[in-house]
Amino acid sequence: MHILLLIIYLAFISLGLPDSLLGSAWPTIYPQINVPISYSGIIFVIISFGTITSSLNSDRITKRFSTGVVTAVSTAMTATALFGFATSIHFWQLCLWAIPYGLGAGSIDAALNNYVALHYASRHMSWLHCMWGVGASLGPYIMSVFITNGNNWHRGYFTIGLIQAILTFVLFMSLPLWKKGDETNEEERRTMSLKEIVSLMGVKEIMLCFFCYCGLEQTCGLWAASWLVKAKGILEARAAAFASLYFLGITIGRFISGFITYKLNDKNMIRLGYSLIIVGIVCLLQPYSENLNLYGLLIIGLGSAPIYPSLIHSTPELFGPTRSQSIIGAQMASAYVGNILIPPLFGFLADRLGINLFPYYLILLLLGMIVTHEKLRSDTKGLKP
Repeated sequence: MHILLLIIYLAFISLGLPDSLLGSAWPTIYPQINVPISYSGIIFVIISFGTITSSLNSDRITKRFSTGVVTAVSTAMTATALFGFATSIHFWQLCLWAIPYGLGAGSIDAALNNYVALHYASRHMSWLHCMWGVGASLGPYIMSVFITNGNNWHRGYFTIGLIQAILTFVLFMSLPLWKKGDETNEEERRTMSLKEIVSLMGVKEIMLCFFCYCGLEQTCGLWAASWLVKAKGILEARAAAFASLYFLGITIGRFISGFITYKLNDKNMIRLGYSLIIVGIVCLLQPYSENLNLYGLLIIGLGSAPIYPSLIHSTPELFGPTRSQSIIGAQMASAYVGNILIPPLFGFLADRLGINLFPYYLILLLLGMIVTHEKLRSDTKGLKP
């Protein structure tokens, strides 16, 4: 099982590698393919709808083919999509390859998260999502190397695709290691429709919690630098550097969280996260110290760190192992919907009400998380099917 755990860690790094590529490469891509800068949003939406679709179908796919096979095939799909991006010279080609890109990513995410939630301790869930952060940081770095040396984004995508292809081979070779874990509770488990999933007590709450959390995460990532520049008068280069502290906080926080889980359970890890986010938002709101404004983003990142992994890891405990794959798939779908809707909504409101709304928008999302999580805990107390 130690070898399999190592492979899963590599899979999470691989899962993060492509996630930040489009944003880092797009300033170079769009002039070369002669489209407006806003067209990256079209590709992002196609990828997101693919992830939502595959997440909602993850239960029946995983039950039919096993977690190992789904992970290996989905990684192969993302590798193929990355090679497709590497050979694309027209916008429509990027849109075409975005379909397997999203479908593969959603399947891996839901299948791996459920497998780890069922078979490994909470600390591994935190460290695995830390590895996702490592991958999400490495991807743009690899892309930047190729863009700096020759303005060649195609080779950047090809290199990441090659890494994914190597991991695909490793995953197919490791399939015998997954069998024992996949046999757990398979006889009792049945595929559930989305209507059946949502009708379960507590599921609406956990889906809304994911929706709010991922909306907060993406809003911070997309709008923090703009808020620092326009609301606080901080120079653009400094604002960009400090805005990246949010994601650094998430990555470091998930590494630290793995050790804290020896003392705290999932419920209290999530509450610790909320508490830190409150401290971070207070730092954003205070008008006297620019440094507190800047480091408030790091604190919000540290607070965000344990929430997503702990929510996922607690799913089998709250709803039972026979239902966890279905529910985690619905959670992933809800998370991606939050990614799509909440950051653009802030942009719409900021245009009309001003970007000073940023910290108050985060407060509303945080309140949504707290209310839904606490109601979830109340509704599912003692519920273990």
